Amino acid sequence: MAIVKQYLKTKPVCKVTFTVPAEEAKKVNVVGDFNNWKSNKASTLKKLKNGTFKGTFDLPKENIYEFKYLIDGNYVNDSEADRYQWNDYAGSENAVLEL
Repeated sequence: MAIVKQYLKTKPVCKVTFTVPAEEAKKVNVVGDFNNWKSNKASTLKKLKNGTFKGTFDLPKENIYEFKYLIDGNYVNDSEADRYQWNDYAGSENAVLEL
């Protein structure tokens, strides 16, 4: 798993690219604070020929977001997250992205 952050000088956003190696998966979404934890077309990562899933999102910078991947219906944290934070609602830790 990988997270790449590209800060834009002309806009107050950061382009965040999520990459998830999941060759056997049929569908991968990234859900979190930034999209109200909704698994929809906008949160779906594209499957590449090498079996990884990838997607880029413009997120407002100077914010902290909790997120997880939804891989074929199972929630998974990113091993490359900035940190993890306990979430009482989920009863587990969420990955945290600091921009």
